[in-house]
Order: sequence, then structure tokens, then C-alpha cells
Amino acid sequence: MTAITRAEALARVEAGIAKAEEIGVDMNIAIVDDGGHLVQFSRQDNAWLGSIDIALKKAKTAVLFRMPTSVIGEISQPGGPVYGIEHSNAGLVTFGGGLPITDEEGNVIGAVGVSGGDVVQDTTVAEAVVRAAVPARA
Repeated sequence: MTAITRAEALARVEAGIAKAEEIGVDMNIAIVDDGGHLVQFSRQDNAWLGSIDIALKKAKTAVLFRMPTSVIGEISQPGGPVYGIEHSNAGLVTFGGGLPITDEEGNVIGAVGVSGGDVVQDTTVAEAVVRAAVPARA
């Protein structure tokens, strides 16, 4: 498995910033590699400081479980199969705004976490990051 490159992460963050500007919400955008390690982070000038940690944890959550954070939120409700999972791994975030990033073959190469708006806004920006055009791999 290959991890997301710095160039790919930077292009994706720039696409996320463009979407955040389009919808008028300042965001924190974190991209981690396939092991959950930070590759790229950007905080727009007026993005909430408290959302820095949330963006990082959304990205980590999405890559560790290779699924959107919103899905983990659905299955971690009381009575759900993974109730309480947000207390593992030094804290996870289980609401929308974290998405895995895959390569052309569908392998997870990293993840994005976005925080600064409501869940719909965070998810909209995260989706723009995932769909972004990126430099070709060598």
C-alpha cells in the first residue's frame, strides 16, 4: 500500500480551501497518511481554534477504520455494535467531516478531516478534498 504524497495532500487541501471559501465558512483541514500521521494541515484565518483537534481526529478516525466518520457515528450509538468506540485510540470523532482518500485502485492512502462549520458544511468540504484533481504519481 502506498501513502498519500505531500504534493497530493497539498493539492487536496487547496481544493478544500476553495470549497470552504465558496460556501463562506472558515475551516481547518487535516490530511493524514495511511497510518494516521499528519501530512498536511491548513487553518483558514478565522477558523475556530477548537476545531483544529477535531479535524485531526476526524482524519485519524476515517483512516484507522477506512470509512467515513459519519458511518462510525451511526454504528456507535447506544445499542450499536461499536457503542463507545470514540473513547478508543486516544479519542475518535464519530460525526461527519472525515473521509478516507483512495488511490485509483481503491486502496486507502490517507484520509481528510474537516472542521469549522456544521456537519453538512464540514462534509461538503471533505468531499471536495476527496474529489480534487491531484498530481500524477511517479
